Amino acid sequence: MALSEHEKRLLDQMEAALLTEDPKLATTLSGTKMPVARNRGLLAIALVALGLATIFAGLIAKLTLVGVIGFLVALAGLILLISSVGAVSTSTRAPRGGRKGFGMSDRLEKRWDERNTDQ
Repeated sequence: MALSEHEKRLLDQMEAALLTEDPKLATTLSGTKMPVARNRGLLAIALVALGLATIFAGLIAKLTLVGVIGFLVALAGLILLISSVGAVSTSTRAPRGGRKGFGMSDRLEKRWDERNTDQ
């Protein structure tokens, strides 16, 4: 059983209201990531560069502790970079009209259809 036009409009209005009231919850429910992942990627690259610079500074100054700290900073940057690349790749989705089931209203419609077929 498909939704009527009135029900589709109500769902669209509810989705828009949810986006304005709580965008973090809306993005969590829709499965998309916010563009924070790109900022994390830039931060990760900066941490790797800072870590490498600190390693070289430790080598030049012949201070092992500074080199170890630089290694840990670079390692943290690499881990952050790997996690942010994964977050960016999962946030790229097909267009809304391309495949069904990506939007919140599409999922709600699917659940509504499944509920009505069970009865």
